[in-house]
Amino acid sequence: MEIIFSIEEIQEVAHKIISENPKKVILFHGQMGAGKTTLIKALAKELGVTDATSSPTFSLVNEYKTGVSGYLYHFDVYRLKDETEALDFGIDDYLYSGNWCFIEWPDKIPNLLPDEYSEVFISILPDGKRKVVLQ
Repeated sequence: MEIIFSIEEIQEVAHKIISENPKKVILFHGQMGAGKTTLIKALAKELGVTDATSSPTFSLVNEYKTGVSGYLYHFDVYRLKDETEALDFGIDDYLYSGNWCFIEWPDKIPNLLPDEYSEVFISILPDGKRKVVLQ
């Protein structure tokens, strides 16, 4: 699935992504400032999260209760020096919990990712719109 959108349409994009029934572990790819965290906030809202959401840049993971039974774990592993740091905070417990796991900068932990996941690629177009590809 590929969608081109303006930032004002991001909630509709989140709805379309969730309606595609992606794997519960979703890897988010895109340059700094492309809108990964903004899209994740919209996805969290789509999943029924009512708490304020923010980037887990310094905490590494934020946990949210979804509207249905379950949790959403949002990871930003950009600051990790190596995969051992991710293992130290128990990332494998999160990834195999059966809950939603959204991971920014997954290229930092390639050997820790489960066998099955979906991927979102987000990029900025010359006109300022965004392009999202779900695989």
